Amino acid sequence: VQLQASGGGLVQAGGSLRLSCAASGSTFVRYVVGWFRQTPGKEREFVAGINRSGRLTDLADSVKGRFSISRDKNMVFLHMNSLKPEDTAVYYCAASQEFISTWSTDYEYWGQGTQVTVSS
Repeated sequence: VQLQASGGGLVQAGGSLRLSCAASGSTFVRYVVGWFRQTPGKEREFVAGINRSGRLTDLADSVKGRFSISRDKNMVFLHMNSLKPEDTAVYYCAASQEFISTWSTDYEYWGQGTQVTVSS
C-alpha cells in the first residue's frame, strides 16, 4: 500500500487543522493506521491510531481531548484542534497489517510526511 499525507501548514496557537492520509495500491480497510510526528533530533512519536473498522482508536496522552482520528474508505484523517506550539512537527501516517501500536517499528508502510507549524 502507498500512503500520502497532506493537510499540514502554518496555524496560530488555538487553531485547527485536518491532516489526511490517502492510500492507494491495496485495500486500505485491511490496515491499521497510525499517525506519528517527529521534530529534529527526536524520535518519531506516536500520536493516534485507528483499527480496521474505525471503531477503536488510541490517542497519545499529549493530544487527548484535542485530537481525534477517523477513517472513511481509503482515507484516514487526523483532526487537530486547540493546537499548541509544541505540536509543531512533521506528521507521518503509517499502516500496519497487525494491530494499533505506539511503536513506529510495528508499521510497515509510511507516507512522506506533512509539516505542521503552530505559531505562538
